[in-house]
Amino acid sequence: MLTIQYRNDKDIEEKQVLGLYIALGWSSAGKPEKLTEALRNSHTLISAWDGNLLVGLGNSLSDGHLVVYYPHLLVLPEYQGKGIGRGIVSRLKERYKDFHQQILVADGKAIDFYKNC
Repeated sequence: MLTIQYRNDKDIEEKQVLGLYIALGWSSAGKPEKLTEALRNSHTLISAWDGNLLVGLGNSLSDGHLVVYYPHLLVLPEYQGKGIGRGIVSRLKERYKDFHQQILVADGKAIDFYKNC
């Protein structure tokens, strides 16, 4: 049985982040130091772990009061379809439930995923 631990801290290593972004073909993997620092400077960073393996993450950028933007949500391909992305989204939604404006940009299959969340 899969036991995923969710963390709401910014204690992530560049190597772990890079593995996730490369596995999903995200171009920001080409700038590993900037990517890791950007994630650490997010307003909120939710990460999902299978033991010591980073299997997913989602982050937000926000003014802390009214507006929040969700730029990244990633789950390793072999862990997709197991509720991990939904777990990250639900934690972000709970954190920002009283905000006036929540912004998310998506395309392709991601649109249906977010609609279901």
